[in-house]
Amino acid sequence: MLFVEYPKCSTCQKAKKWLDDNGVKYDDRHIKENNPTFDELKEWYEKSGLPLKKFFNTSGMLYKSMQLKDKLPEMSEDEQLQLLATDGMLVKRPLLIGNDFVLCGFREKEWQEIL
Repeated sequence: MLFVEYPKCSTCQKAKKWLDDNGVKYDDRHIKENNPTFDELKEWYEKSGLPLKKFFNTSGMLYKSMQLKDKLPEMSEDEQLQLLATDGMLVKRPLLIGNDFVLCGFREKEWQEIL
């Protein structure tokens, strides 16, 4: 599994601790240093079954400063994925990617059910 995180993010820290406490093996990836590519994001989005908006870090400063709340509805999926691929701080985290699932954000109950 791939765990995509921003180490300073408290939610990412909680998720990582949960994974470690539950003996889940994963590869760690720093989202700011190694931003997901367009192709990765497209694959994860399609595998997740979630609306694309769920992949945006809507509480982040960059999201707000770019006024994406107003712009996203007018953008195509490919345009939104291209935008996400430009900066890891736009991407909701943590992400946990397995062979047949993608978890976006940390909700302990959901992670427990899937893992």
